Amino acid sequence: MSGMAEARIQRLAGDGATPDWVARLDRTAFGSAWKAPAAHEALWVLPEVAFARWACIPAAAEAELLRIAVDPAHRGQGLGRLLLEACQRDLAAEGLVRLYLEVRPSNAAAIRLYEACGWEPCGRRLRYYTDGEDAALYQRV
Repeated sequence: MSGMAEARIQRLAGDGATPDWVARLDRTAFGSAWKAPAAHEALWVLPEVAFARWACIPAAAEAELLRIAVDPAHRGQGLGRLLLEACQRDLAAEGLVRLYLEVRPSNAAAIRLYEACGWEPCGRRLRYYTDGEDAALYQRV
């Protein structure tokens, strides 16, 4: 399954329309959907199953993972890891080698994924989320 899934991962151009299924999954995973990606953003998708949205800053050789989500019916199959690793490879090939993200400390599944993919904690933003929960900051260099 993973070989077939990896072959289906696509990068969509920034500043384009967001596929309807991405908006639906965005709402399912995060409670609301963001607007279409801006020109400096990139969206990787495993169609109908998962997406990862990044802000890219080539001049600084940096990218920030903004959102990553896997459809609940497909979780537990390693697809999030497959998608994240594909993004990391593509970004590195473009010279974007300093990667950052923030995550809720209560999101143990996401933290396990990030740490398994080589991410390390690098800070904390106090009361970052609207409900008062902190944000744990991670980097991959």
